[in-house]
Amino acid sequence: MGPSILRDAEVTRKLLEYVLDSQNGKRSLSRMARTCKALCEPALNLLWREMDSLIPLISLFPNHLFKRTRRPGLGLAAMPVEEDWNRLIAYGQRVRRLTYDESAKSISPSIFPVLEEHRPRTYILPNLTTLIWRVETPAGLDRCQLFMNPDLQGLVLEIGTRFPQLATFFTDLSLHTRLTSLSVVSPTNLPDDFPRLLAPQTDLEKLSLVAPGALSPGVGKWAASLPALRSLQVDLTGRSTIAVEGFFDDIESRSGYSTPGSPNAGEDIDFSSIRRSTLKLTGDRAPIRGAFIPLRHLHLTGEVANVVVFLRHVASPVSQMDLVIEDPFDKADWQDLCILLSQSFGDSLQSLRVSASGASRFADLVRSTSRGELAAKRLSLDSLSTLPALVRLDIDLPESVIFHNSDIAKLAEACPNIEILRLCPVARFPISAGPPKVTLEGLAHLTANCRRLHTIAIAVNGQPGSNEIFEIPASSRSLLRLHVGHSWVRDPLQVTILLSHLAPYLDSFKWFHEKNRPGFIETHAQGWARVAEMLPHLQSLRLVERRAAAQQVPDPPAKVNKAVDATPLVVSRGMSAVVRTAEAEIQFAPSTMSRFVEAKPAHLSVSVEAIPAVKEQEIDAVPPVFEQSVDATPSVFSQGINAIVETAAKYVDASIYPELKMADTPQRTYYPRLYVPPVVSGAVSLAWKAMVFGPNLMTSRLHDIWSLTPFRVYAHKNEPAREKLANGATETEKGKVGVSKLNGTSNGDISPVCI
Repeated sequence: MGPSILRDAEVTRKLLEYVLDSQNGKRSLSRMARTCKALCEPALNLLWREMDSLIPLISLFPNHLFKRTRRPGLGLAAMPVEEDWNRLIAYGQRVRRLTYDESAKSISPSIFPVLEEHRPRTYILPNLTTLIWRVETPAGLDRCQLFMNPDLQGLVLEIGTRFPQLATFFTDLSLHTRLTSLSVVSPTNLPDDFPRLLAPQTDLEKLSLVAPGALSPGVGKWAASLPALRSLQVDLTGRSTIAVEGFFDDIESRSGYSTPGSPNAGEDIDFSSIRRSTLKLTGDRAPIRGAFIPLRHLHLTGEVANVVVFLRHVASPVSQMDLVIEDPFDKADWQDLCILLSQSFGDSLQSLRVSASGASRFADLVRSTSRGELAAKRLSLDSLSTLPALVRLDIDLPESVIFHNSDIAKLAEACPNIEILRLCPVARFPISAGPPKVTLEGLAHLTANCRRLHTIAIAVNGQPGSNEIFEIPASSRSLLRLHVGHSWVRDPLQVTILLSHLAPYLDSFKWFHEKNRPGFIETHAQGWARVAEMLPHLQSLRLVERRAAAQQVPDPPAKVNKAVDATPLVVSRGMSAVVRTAEAEIQFAPSTMSRFVEAKPAHLSVSVEAIPAVKEQEIDAVPPVFEQSVDATPSVFSQGINAIVETAAKYVDASIYPELKMADTPQRTYYPRLYVPPVVSGAVSLAWKAMVFGPNLMTSRLHDIWSLTPFRVYAHKNEPAREKLANGATETEKGKVGVSKLNGTSNGDISPVCI
């Protein structure tokens, strides 16, 4: 068996993929690669095809390079040489898909500079086709360029806030790659020139934009222009109706009905902006023909009302649709959605999945606790009309979980070719809320009308069947799998009998039997366990009875041989077949009418005087000049000094006289007086000043004498006129300011003051 399987590489790959998807699949493949030489290469290719982290690749370095051998993600203690890269390069060629999550912090950031600086080749993962990059810092986004090789086809980018180099990253992405799949998830706005940055990416087949700014008219026009776009995902959460319609504002219809009829048709007035504004006011816009022609898969997230507005503009034959909506929602919006799906996508829609958003899931998680209150609402399917191409219908909502038998009957009528049906299979129905509204007998509409139905997952109320249900041909030959979830059951035997009649070939029967699961009711779980035990036996009995009934053939009727003369009687008869003709003439001349429409636009000529106002003003820029003379002669004080030496005459009597007592008489001093004339004292003072102050004294005295002469006054008056004539300046009468007016004298000088 081994050699025959290994002859076909495709069969071998399928077999190994089945082993990989089974329990402990990676461990089994690793053992096969180590023990079987023939399966070593195919097994290694599958094991290294998808990497959830960079740690397996980093661990291929020799152990002596790591800081800690058992934890290679902590970094390298030494730089690797060329021989240390051999194993990493060899196994890196097998990697096709790589996932990096910065928030896990399993890889030290110091490893990336080592990989970039010491790599022996440009791309260490040359065959990488899909890259999933989840980062929260700008430095983590820059590390992504290490793995962007020219063969990269798919990029999933999930970033945080504050990435200033996002525009540069998209520019480098367009220069180095040609992607077929691009997904951007970001809480911040996309760059304003996002369509221009990604204009070279014309081979995109799958586009997912979950970020603010994804509904701009420029992004919508760029997405509609992609010739190979088959899958589109857009987030409509928290957006207004006008913002959703703005996604289609710049998309022009290319249906061909507006073909110009003359060479000058392009010169007509463009009413597109007026039409868009009018449609925004009315709210009714027809689907845009010619846009998103190759689109087949559509994924929308948001409120039901926004989903309806978006789908009204799509005219592509979408075959697969995933809707992530907010639950609960308005019943009118849900009804509009069902009608729109039946009318616009009934002939093409093959798969429809309706699930709840993360906020709705969190609210359901809170309600699943012991203190939470169960809130269940009905989800009506009466608005579905015709979905003949629908093959798969999957509805999983946390709150709108109640269905009726009428909804099942309407669904069986609208979707006759359905194969997989799941209607809120994990819905909980505690004792306080009552049993589900859909009964097991209500599934007879599906088994009778949907001949291709092979999988059903729905919570039902297991009640015994009526006699009428056993008389109609409601058995399904195709139903093989049934999941009843948290269904109710009272009489297991009667339910088993009814179930064996509806699905005699049922192969897989499941229900929730975990005791720690929210909504678990032990009584009903035990009842369904008894149904599962008895069902195979009753199914065998049903099949034996039906095979025996098919073998009972009725007896053939009695036959008698009898001869009959079958010779026909022949009679010759002639008939005149001349056709009567009549001539009639009808004058066919269409009535024509000539009508002329004057299409000349109204012209209005307006002249605007563009001559600026000019104002001429003269300013006297001659600075005012003040002339002032300061007497720099120091203050001199003349003081006469008496140079006569005082003399005192003293007489000593050397005669000896007898002592006589005499009265004390006062002693007198005589000074001689000398008379000096004023002329002599003035001459002496002048000589002394000349000797002390030198030439300064004589110059100041001569200047004082010169200022009092008439020639000095005349020369001082004509000095300003000679300066203006030399400089070429003209003095205006308006700004003329005289020096004499400023200092209050006629000659513009300050009279010297002699001290």
